[in-house]
Amino acid sequence: MTLLNLLKGRGASVAPDEAGIAAFLQGYSIEVMPRTAAKVEDFAALLPLGTRVYIAHIEGTPIEEMVATAKRLRDEGFAPMPHLPARIISDAAQLDDWLTRYVEEAGVDQALLLAGGVAQPHGAFDSSMQMMETSLFQKHGFKRLHIAGHPEGNKDIDADGGSAIADAALAWKQAFARETGVDMAIVTQFAFDAKPIIEWAERLRMAGITLPIHVGIAGPAKLQTLIKYAISCGVGPSLKVLQKRAMDLTKLMLPYEPTDVIAQLAAWSSEHPGNLIENVHFFPLGGIRTNAEWATEKTAVA
Repeated sequence: MTLLNLLKGRGASVAPDEAGIAAFLQGYSIEVMPRTAAKVEDFAALLPLGTRVYIAHIEGTPIEEMVATAKRLRDEGFAPMPHLPARIISDAAQLDDWLTRYVEEAGVDQALLLAGGVAQPHGAFDSSMQMMETSLFQKHGFKRLHIAGHPEGNKDIDADGGSAIADAALAWKQAFARETGVDMAIVTQFAFDAKPIIEWAERLRMAGITLPIHVGIAGPAKLQTLIKYAISCGVGPSLKVLQKRAMDLTKLMLPYEPTDVIAQLAAWSSEHPGNLIENVHFFPLGGIRTNAEWATEKTAVA
């Protein structure tokens, strides 16, 4: 019986393999916001040098703060990857200006392209594909672009709960990567269960998608914090993992750690060479220091 079949069983779990988890976490990425980055005295004390650090661009954050955070990370030996949410960018001229600032002031050459979490676009852009069609990323020499993936679906994209629109967008973006030569990967929304991630990754592979997947994982945090973020971010059926934990009084007050889901993904990946999962991307919902220290402990296996 395959691991995927085992995971389909109710309550199925995989005994954590410390060496397997350590190997799976190598080269992980993490994200910050300018305001949270400002509270970190020394990133090098928390993260391995060279770590890719995404910089979340929340609506209302001045571009000056985004660029300054990217510059600081670059100066301290990290690889900044700012978010570019299409719906908060007014037009191609503003996108051109932002990319110019990132390149000239912070040495940025990679970005995460998103539609953005606002209901009403601020201007001309409604999707990441529209930004890509401007050719501005080629103009500014961007070497790597990441795009969003949703293993549990996204009703903002497919209102019927399906995946037809999201799947078509991924196929379009893969064609864009092939035509332009830019390195591209899919970074996913976080989930708390390996099963939907594995099934989604395999479905994409069978459909001809070859873009590598960077799996979104929620870092260690209080259970109440995770449930709040999961609901606001539209996390799907895997939210039940947290809800079940919340009903267990012996676990209610204990901090959540993503060991189980990572152990399952690591075990499956090792048994399925050639699968699309390439890296782990952490959402440090319980704080970047807490997440970084946990990751350091898990990767420090002799």
